Amino acid sequence: MAAAGSLAAWITIGRIRAHAIILALCLWGLYAWNMATPGLRDRAGNLKGTDFLHFYTLGSLAVAHRGADLYNMQAQAGLAAQRVPAAAGIRYLPLYPPQVSMLFAPLARLPYGWALVLWLTVTMSIYAACAYALWRACPNLRDEGLTVLILAAAFPAFWHLIAWGQTSALALGCFTLAFFALRAERDFLAGLAFGCLIFKPQLVVAVAVVFVVTARWRLISGAILAAAAQLAAAWVYYGLEPLRTWVTTLLRTPSLLPLLEPKPYQTHSLRTFWSMLVPWPEVSLVLYVITAALALAATILCWRRSGLSLSVRFSTLLLASALVAPHLTVYDLVILGPVFLLLADWGIVHSEEASNLGILLYALYAAFLLGPLTRWTHVQLSVLVMAALLLWTWKLARRSVGVTVAIPS
Repeated sequence: MAAAGSLAAWITIGRIRAHAIILALCLWGLYAWNMATPGLRDRAGNLKGTDFLHFYTLGSLAVAHRGADLYNMQAQAGLAAQRVPAAAGIRYLPLYPPQVSMLFAPLARLPYGWALVLWLTVTMSIYAACAYALWRACPNLRDEGLTVLILAAAFPAFWHLIAWGQTSALALGCFTLAFFALRAERDFLAGLAFGCLIFKPQLVVAVAVVFVVTARWRLISGAILAAAAQLAAAWVYYGLEPLRTWVTTLLRTPSLLPLLEPKPYQTHSLRTFWSMLVPWPEVSLVLYVITAALALAATILCWRRSGLSLSVRFSTLLLASALVAPHLTVYDLVILGPVFLLLADWGIVHSEEASNLGILLYALYAAFLLGPLTRWTHVQLSVLVMAALLLWTWKLARRSVGVTVAIPS
């Protein structure tokens, strides 16, 4: 206990800011150096934008109305090489629902380099808007705007998001909108925001289980409507066959995991935690199911405690969404950005109940950098810290019976 107290005292605002500045300079300096090459290949020989090529190709298919090729790897590889000669030989496993291709159709009309710059600009703008809105919703952090800005810029998940050219900023936007709708007690609007996550269905597992069990039917109806609207748009544009193929492909995902996760150490969920730690697939699957059920049970308990702050309850939902997701890559961890703001803001007011919270948040932020170590240790530390933080919130919920916590407007 004394050691934990000393560590908590060591984690000061000044040190946090200094560490974040150093981290931001290192990460973004490395990114700038890696990208400062002529042409579309970086210094490591990878295509600039990495995964954005896949979305660019999907958008090209949408422009050409080639719905039959949305789940054809060979056809997409050929089209990618045709449109971006530097991408010859690169292949992606197509798992996104058909409407994602429609979203990227406007970008596919541009040359790849300009489309990438525009997409990264959109991604950074969404991320910045979410961070700003959440910071403004945390009254106890109002005087720490500079620290929040530096931490947001240095967030390892954000760095990976930009480096990979991925879509996880959209997921962060959905979760952020859902938080503000819940804060305003507008369950149906929150459901609409959650339903928009259908483009990354692995992130909806915890949301669906928690709100069905807690009987939030207005929220569930909004989520179903938003998801159905997206899929209906794809149906109108392409017809029914691409939707059928998408569902069939999703059902085949377990057999496609070697293609989907060529570098397991870049994944951060309970499923891959156990699969990397335990060499027997049947045993690791059982352990995943058991621990995912426990994570969901802890989250449900928190949401049944009406007196528990929304900041804490929403943080548990985000942690559970990451932990139980069947597939979660490092850039998807950007959805956990609100956890740091919401819990830090709550902890300032409830300092007596927030024992060890600062240590857990500091450890979680740092653990996102340590994924590559898993290649040798086979232990994904970020998953352990996420689980520890969820356990902390569960203990808090057990003590919160009969307590009413005001949610600041």
